[in-house]
Amino acid sequence: MEFLSPGRLWFLLIIPVVVAGYIFLQHRRAQYALRFTNIALLDRVAPRRPQWRRHLAVVLALLAATSCIVAFAQPKDQVKVPRERATIVVAIDVSLSMMATDIEPNRLEAAKKSAKNFINQLPSKFNIALVNFAGTASIIVPPTTDRATVLRSVDGLELAESTATGEGIFTSLQALTQVPPDPDHPNDPAPARVVLLSDGKRTVGRTAQEGAQAAKAKNTPVYTICFGTDSGFIEMDGIRQRVPPDRAELRSVAEISGGEAYTAESAGELEDVYKDIGSSVGYDEVDKEVTARFAGIAMLFTLAAAGACIALASRFP
Repeated sequence: MEFLSPGRLWFLLIIPVVVAGYIFLQHRRAQYALRFTNIALLDRVAPRRPQWRRHLAVVLALLAATSCIVAFAQPKDQVKVPRERATIVVAIDVSLSMMATDIEPNRLEAAKKSAKNFINQLPSKFNIALVNFAGTASIIVPPTTDRATVLRSVDGLELAESTATGEGIFTSLQALTQVPPDPDHPNDPAPARVVLLSDGKRTVGRTAQEGAQAAKAKNTPVYTICFGTDSGFIEMDGIRQRVPPDRAELRSVAEISGGEAYTAESAGELEDVYKDIGSSVGYDEVDKEVTARFAGIAMLFTLAAAGACIALASRFP
């Protein structure tokens, strides 16, 4: 532990001086008691009492004084605070399979709702980017702190044919190159995460595993959220077509890139998943004055010492 005013710790030298004085007085008190030749009279005038009660009160008082001096020196400690600098790319699958209604009202609308809730919960200094992918992938909104623009763009996502999961990851990494520099930390890259929402069935483009390897190389974990149930289906030209999710593919993306894989079968579960992803960005350790902590300890010791003194005094005749 470090102190903002370490010179004030010299006051701690008072404590051993007080202890030495207390021991000296105890020794002198014992010698004074021996002057009484009538031991029976001494027992009636000053009956023997347990010594530990008096010593306890003194020890508590000394601990309170020590805590006060430490607080006076303004101690500081490293505390964890949520990171305010980070970029999160939300990549949403808008392929036709996302219109399946096994998650109400359908997979895409559930993703939109939970994505907006997630964005609203992030710290205001976080940069948010929005990417969509179907047969191709596009950066809809480059990294920005403008929440309103991102939220409007999420509402405007529309379905399209095919699913290029790998291209969605590569485009998300491209979006991260557009993060505006931080004037306070120009040489310190902020942490980044990709949140990939999909039912996982790639049909075109580079593989999802290739995208995951690229993300790993850039130290950017990909958190995947697999939508849908095995009973999900869509209707195309009057023909019902089953669209079960490919959980294994999305799980491999998360494992390769260093992220986490989730499955969510309802909007409520998705909201919990997003909270976990937001907290995964982590914390920074910063120095913070913790004087109040030691002042509180001193107060407790002072109250305990006062209580011990009152209890001791109440025993006198």
